[in-house]
Order: sequence, then C-alpha cells, then structure tokens
Amino acid sequence: MSKNEKVDVVIVGSGAASSVYAALLAEAGKSVVMLEKGTARKLDDLYSSQTWARRLKWATPHMMEESKDSIWYNFNAGHGYGGAAIHHYAVWPRYHPEDMKELSLYGKGLDWPFEYDVLRPYYDQIQSDVGMSGDAEKEIWRPAGDPYPLPPVLQSNHGTVLAKGFAALDQPTSPIPMAILSQPYKGRDACIWDGWCDAGCPTGALANPLVVFIPRALKAGAMMKPDCHVTRVMTDTKGERATGVEYFDSKGERHEQHADVVVLCAFTIENPRILLNSATDKHAKGLANSSGTVGKYIMSHPAVTAFGMFDEDMQNYIGATGGQLLTQHRFPKEEGAFGSQQWEIALALKPNDLLGIAMSRADLFGNDLHRFMKEGSRGMSSMVAVIEDLPQAENRIELSDKKDKYGMPLALAKHSWHDETRKLFHETAKEGLEIIKAAGAKEAWHSPPGGQHIMGGTIMGHDPTNSVTNENAQCHDVPNLVMGGGGVFPTSSCVNSTYTIHAMAMKSAHHLTENWATIVK
Repeated sequence: MSKNEKVDVVIVGSGAASSVYAALLAEAGKSVVMLEKGTARKLDDLYSSQTWARRLKWATPHMMEESKDSIWYNFNAGHGYGGAAIHHYAVWPRYHPEDMKELSLYGKGLDWPFEYDVLRPYYDQIQSDVGMSGDAEKEIWRPAGDPYPLPPVLQSNHGTVLAKGFAALDQPTSPIPMAILSQPYKGRDACIWDGWCDAGCPTGALANPLVVFIPRALKAGAMMKPDCHVTRVMTDTKGERATGVEYFDSKGERHEQHADVVVLCAFTIENPRILLNSATDKHAKGLANSSGTVGKYIMSHPAVTAFGMFDEDMQNYIGATGGQLLTQHRFPKEEGAFGSQQWEIALALKPNDLLGIAMSRADLFGNDLHRFMKEGSRGMSSMVAVIEDLPQAENRIELSDKKDKYGMPLALAKHSWHDETRKLFHETAKEGLEIIKAAGAKEAWHSPPGGQHIMGGTIMGHDPTNSVTNENAQCHDVPNLVMGGGGVFPTSSCVNSTYTIHAMAMKSAHHLTENWATIVK
C-alpha cells in the first residue's frame, strides 16, 4: 500500500461535474488531484467510428440490475478521461422553475432545496464558458437567462420537413440549444456537422470535458491519474470528517489519497456504491447515510424514438446526433398523464448501432434489411422524446452479493417507472406517430422504451432525515464530503441533465472556495 502526498481536494472522476470542480478549485489556488477509474485519453485519441464509440462506454457488467424498467446503464455510463460527458450529445435545455417545486406545486415528486433563480447565473456562466448555440427568443418555453453566445446549429431538410408535422398539430419548434459551436469560439473550430457526437467529437466543437474544463484545471495545476479504482471514502476516528479515499491501480495495488475535501463525482450509480461500501462502526448503513436515503430515488428518463420514411432526400446524414430542433410544447406537467416531455427533432443518423437506421427495424433481415437500408439512407427521419421519470424511494441502488476483482460489491439497481410516467410514455409514442405522418411520411413507427440520463441516489434537500446533501452538495453527515453529478437531483424533469450538472457543480465549487476555512476546519 502506498500513501500519496496529501492535497487540498481529491476528486473522484473526470466527467462533467468533476472537470468543473477541478478547474474552479485549482484556479482558486487549491491543490487538486483527479482520480479516474478508466483510461487516459487526449482529444486526438478520438475517432469517428461506431466501433470506437463503444469504447467510450462501459461494455462489461459493472452493475447488476433487477429492474422492471431498465435504467440503461451501459448506454449512459462512460469510461476514461471525460467520463460519460465524452460521448454526450450536448443537448442543453435548462430545468424549469416548476421542476424544482414539484411537491409544493403539484403534491408529487420532491422539492429542490432552492429555486430556479439560484441556479440561473451558473447556467449563464457555463454557456459563456463552453460556447452554446441556439435562439433564446424562439425558445418560447425557455426560463429566464442570457441569450446564447452563438447562432443556431445547422438545419437540413430533415429538420425542415419534420417541423411541418409539428406545425400541422399547432406545436411550435425552435432551434435546439446545444453546447456545440456553430461558429469558431475561444480558439475552437466550428462543427463540421458530420454527426459523430457519439464517438466523442475529435474536432473539439462539442463541449466535452477534454476541451473546456479539464484544460483549465491542468493549466491551473491540477493533476489527473487514470486507472484509479476508488473503493471507499476514509474518515477520521470520530467519523465526522472525510480524510481521503482508498483506490486500487491497474496492477491491483492499494493506495490512499488523503485530502482536506473529498468530491465524489463518479458516475451516478457509482457514488452510492462507494458510499455504501464506506460503512464503518460510526456509519453502519454506509457513509453519509444516517437518513437511509443513499441509493434511493434513482431516475432514468424514458425515451421513445419516432421514425418515418419519406420519398424525398431528408439529408439525415448531416447535423448533430442530438438533433436540429426542439419543442417543449408539452412541458406543462398536468396536461394528460403527469410529467414533462420534450421532442428533440431531426437526429443525424448512421447506418447501424443503437440510434442507427438498421436498428430502428430490428425485425428485418437479409434482402428486406438491404432494401430498407438503401431507402432509409436518404429517406428516413428520426426524432426522440425525453420523458420525466418521477422520483420514487423504492427505485434504488444497493450493494450486490457479487464483487469486482478488487473485492468491492457491484451496484445492484432496482427501478420501475411510476404509473403516471408509463402513461406519459404511451401518450408520447402515439403523438410521435401523428407528427411524423402529418409531416408527410409514407410510413411511421416508434421504438420500444429506452433509458437516458441517470439521476438521483444522493439527492439534495434541507432536511438531513430525508436527503443526503444540502443545497451546496455537501453531505449532511460529513460536511467536507461533496457529491457531484446528477445524483444530487431530487427530480428529473424531462430535459437532458448535463447542462444542469455543470451549473450545479459550479454553484457548489463557488461555495467551497468562498467558505473554505469553515469547511476544512
């Protein structure tokens, strides 16, 4: 066992949240080390290939699941520098004010420990830092905030045709808000619209951690270490303070990294796993778990993809994976089944893999598939609806009886949609076919349910008896232990979570730097 030199902050992970924490804390003069479970990589290690894209995710079972409705772990997780944000699609809408007051407003879900206006300045700062493209005026449903620094992303015939279908049903659309550069910005080149977002964007036009906050962190003196498998958070003899983390390297050798502050930004499923595995005599149910809430309220957005086949050239091969247009017309939570919903319209298509042309008709084989692929390569359309998953305490992460090669129990997920969520999925799937047909498709069909954007498990709240952290993501039980990522979200909304993960991490990092002396005393 080796013991590394103590630092001010040890951050577990290198994805969306951890890169923000590392940049801001290092720029504030703190000594920072980031421990990444996966491999090291640089921007020019990325390749525009569907085979390569799979390497960015965890293809081996790092989690067990006993779920009625899967959370789609391997689709959402990430492996190596950049974490899950290395392969995200940069669709960045904001949470709405009502998302943060669901219990108060509707008697459902949970309340956040603050309101939208508290998070707004961090949304505004993040979009300036990374470079976002969009049209705030045309997003008539958008909460208050600064205009986007860049004009909208590309719109091909794909978006133009599908927009007609929405218009026919009196649903307005807008350019989709994206953390992708429509013009050169702060030394980075604009997107070339080749639709390889899932493979990590080797051009640097998409705001993943490797092009924005990790470079800032390294410039300010932060250190990064790959192949560091963190198994537990260590505490002092009283169990009141975190003292660092235990991890194993690629050779299986044990190490300790001591720090004044520990920031857990492992994947949403991994944070509860580490906390539960950090149980001691002082924390018998797991670290930071006096409330019994660690691992609970896991959420994963149900998603339905609607497809159509057209006779014209849809130009479906150009653009961004996340789409060209957006509508949140159906965002109000009490129109039909409870919950919010949004459509991301005109996804850039590839021949195969999960979001590709071939996979949209998994029932076809041989010559039938060849004919379908030939027609679909120009005539197929695609759009995806993201649907709110209501928080339920019984949806949770536990420790499995099975262990990894370091002796750490695997996470065990148990998840099922709320009845209202299930109804909303079916309403949305039906609506998608109506829109595709209204756009002039000769054929329309939709996918089975998918799962996007895993959240919850270490939720925020004012009350230490029913939440894990406070409004600044500090654990109630261990104030110098901070939770980063979507795990702190008490509700899921229907919007992609990465933007809010960035904003929440910035809010928390500012609090740490401004109150450092009190937190580390």
